[in-house]
Amino acid sequence: MNWDAGRFTPPARLAVIGDPIAHSRSPQMHNPALQASGIDAQYIRVQVPVGRVAEAFRQFAACGFLGVNITIPHKFEALSEVDEVDELAAALGAVNTLVIRDGRLLGRNSDGPGFVRSVREAFGVGLADLRVLILGAGGGAGRAVAVQSALEGCGKLVLANRSIEKAEVLAGEIRALGRCRDVTVLGLTDNEIAPAAADVDLIVNATSLGMKSEDARLLPAAAMEARHLVFDMVYRPDGETPLLADAKAVGARTVDGLTLLLHQGAISFEHWFGRPAPLDVMRKGLREAVAS
Repeated sequence: MNWDAGRFTPPARLAVIGDPIAHSRSPQMHNPALQASGIDAQYIRVQVPVGRVAEAFRQFAACGFLGVNITIPHKFEALSEVDEVDELAAALGAVNTLVIRDGRLLGRNSDGPGFVRSVREAFGVGLADLRVLILGAGGGAGRAVAVQSALEGCGKLVLANRSIEKAEVLAGEIRALGRCRDVTVLGLTDNEIAPAAADVDLIVNATSLGMKSEDARLLPAAAMEARHLVFDMVYRPDGETPLLADAKAVGARTVDGLTLLLHQGAISFEHWFGRPAPLDVMRKGLREAVAS
């Protein structure tokens, strides 16, 4: 994990960590934004093994880094390795953005707010006006979306997960927030999900299923209607996920995970620099990265 930040031109001052990390397209999104903003810094990828997040954070701080994005599998480990966690990151239960300020490590989370912005951009509506079904609510992404939906005051929240126990724990935490009391838990079976879909507006895939065409379908195609809004947190550079293809076939409006990645990145930029991110520049860089 040792690196010389100064060997980069411009100097490396921001990074994304994960294990693995070579696939990340975040540099192609952030470096054009830094250049467009006149910031003399570069954003790099750094592979960090599990259990060494604290060591990596110390090295970043010692090398004069301004911040770090944290991706799978380090978001939960990062939560316990920062000096300060803001209220939202604590509620979401994970840190995916590190701000390094005066030697202090500040933990933030852009997953939930990025989801809010993505829904607003894609569908022109706020979560407070929606009834939400989350497929795969037990993982980190599902938890962030569920808690953020509740914090926004969504009308109804349905948590579908393979592990009912995990989803029940999350449901209890959400009810305790007092912002969305209509919270139900289901298993990830067609017999349970299909009837639930009839009584929601927004369907969210927070699992990793859909990255491959042969992946099992999470929701029967017949359960989707033209009125549904469908958000797949997975994105594929080679085409639509099966969920989005089924949704479009019935006339439902859709959005994939690329939009979420964009807005997560923009929020991280705002945390680091205290100013609006150049969203169009970041969007262009991300689209070009995916196309190539």
